[in-house]
Amino acid sequence: MKIWYNKNMKNNTDNKSPMDWALYYLSFRARTAREMENYLDDKQFGEVEVYDCVERLKELGLIDDEKFAKDFVSTRLASKAVSKRHLREQLCAHFVSRDVIDTVLESIPDDTELNNAVNLAKKYYRQLASLPDDEREQRVMQRLQRRGYSLEMIKHAISLADKEAENEE
Repeated sequence: MKIWYNKNMKNNTDNKSPMDWALYYLSFRARTAREMENYLDDKQFGEVEVYDCVERLKELGLIDDEKFAKDFVSTRLASKAVSKRHLREQLCAHFVSRDVIDTVLESIPDDTELNNAVNLAKKYYRQLASLPDDEREQRVMQRLQRRGYSLEMIKHAISLADKEAENEE
């Protein structure tokens, strides 16, 4: 029995190429170049093989960090109201470069972030209606801070939410 061996492979016991593993990894969701590099490195492929594979995936348009970041941001904003700061942290966790993050986040209008904060504030005010006003405001502020909003944005959102609540009454 003859064992096939590629000297560039560290310890990859499967006879799959880096491209096979990369395509498998991409079958679940889009990935950044760095995520793919880490994945292939974990599969014990050599540095040259990983680099060549990632470059080929970029050529084929299967890996595009800027497209990934744009899609990520639009999906997050559509599904869950979060701040730009929170989005930045999430994109950093996916190893997106700072330049790409800055470009994508600059495309988000400031009023979108404020509208999300106001809508969240109104939602939390309704949920915490049974609490005294001071405690309710404090808890709303804490929840908005956990979503990554700045104190200035939170105060502005709360004042707008209060005005809208008064107008509804």
